[in-house]
Amino acid sequence: MVDFADVLKGRSAAYLTLGCKLNFAETSAVGRALERAGVRTAGVGECADICVVNTCSVTEVADHKCRQAIRRMVKRHCGALVVVTGCYAQLRPLDIAAIEGVDIVLGTEQKGDVVRYVASALAARTGSGGCIVEGGEIKSFVPSCARGDRTRYFLKVQDGCNYRCTYCTIPMARGLSRNGSIESVVSQAREVAREGGREIVLTGVNVGDFGRSTGERFVDLLRALDGVEGISRFRISSIEPDLLTDEVLEFCASSRAFVPHFHLPLQSGCDRVLRLMGRRYSAEMFGCRVAKVKELMPDAFIGVDVIVGMRGESEDFFRESYDFIESLDVSQLHVFSYSERPGTVALRIPHIVSPEEKHRRSALLLSLSEVKRVAFYERFCGCEACVLVEKVDGDGVAHGFTANYIRTDVVGCGGVVSNSLLDVRLGGLNVDGSALSACVVC
Repeated sequence: MVDFADVLKGRSAAYLTLGCKLNFAETSAVGRALERAGVRTAGVGECADICVVNTCSVTEVADHKCRQAIRRMVKRHCGALVVVTGCYAQLRPLDIAAIEGVDIVLGTEQKGDVVRYVASALAARTGSGGCIVEGGEIKSFVPSCARGDRTRYFLKVQDGCNYRCTYCTIPMARGLSRNGSIESVVSQAREVAREGGREIVLTGVNVGDFGRSTGERFVDLLRALDGVEGISRFRISSIEPDLLTDEVLEFCASSRAFVPHFHLPLQSGCDRVLRLMGRRYSAEMFGCRVAKVKELMPDAFIGVDVIVGMRGESEDFFRESYDFIESLDVSQLHVFSYSERPGTVALRIPHIVSPEEKHRRSALLLSLSEVKRVAFYERFCGCEACVLVEKVDGDGVAHGFTANYIRTDVVGCGGVVSNSLLDVRLGGLNVDGSALSACVVC
């Protein structure tokens, strides 16, 4: 039996996370577990004893970036024990194991057991090469919560997905939907409050599906979290439109701490493309969800995910999607180009969109997104709002966000520190148009 303390005490570790906020939360959990075992985080420029790379595999570009990042970590931390985990490790473990310098490849099921793998590998290390590769069926739910460099905490409430969208590898990379209990999630939120955290973002693969493995309901989780003292704001990360029920919206609109900010994956505004994608709603239904949000919370910020260049997306289908999105009262678009993923049903769909055409369509939607974002921001010029400060620069300007996710630059607030709540009056757009200027309300 390996004594973790003897092997790990005094060691240093470097961490690299690629991809979504869920990955950041999980890397944070790995870091805390290693810290409890005696491992400290390596300083800037220090050559670490252990490297942990948490990967993403949402697109072919993401896979390429992961391989590059792994090679950089191996080169930067010469001689370190290199552990690679995450979605890419689950889907393509042998590709990663073939990278020189990688010692351990862990799939999604093993991500929560990094300490044991690291300690065992260090104890047995001989310098003779070889790589441990572990994967297989995914069943466990590993609680995770991350702060990162901001004042927002990202709290994992759910993992996996039972949806079978034709273009997506998430069920293969993360398994089927599962979650912790309401009690365990609330306990983590209380711990964030004890640490002085003000804002928590609920994250997961399909957060609205919370409760599938515990027999609980998402709306009941929200009610329980709303009662956690010390947390000023809760945000819900990306939630499927068919799971954003009237009950959830009505609760958020009347709650103490859930803010008017939603992120909805549309993917396409053309019903024929939605059917090709295997999505569970129509464009009309999506529009009704947006309208319901605005009815209950007129000032809500609504971000929308869109994929361009899906197999089968003709020019007419794209134009139909563009026109629908243009008609929506939403605040910002997050635009992605379709990427072919091995093992997905979408590969059987005829009509491939060229890379050049994907780029053109992305540019059109990104331009539309900027028009919508600026229009949303300008609606609030002259209004009062509360800003949670994320950082204060050398000129004494405080940067943060309002409850409805308007980026702000607050001037004339000497002595303010990050994680402070400021009552401000919003002014006009700053020089580059990325934020509203603001001044403190006296």
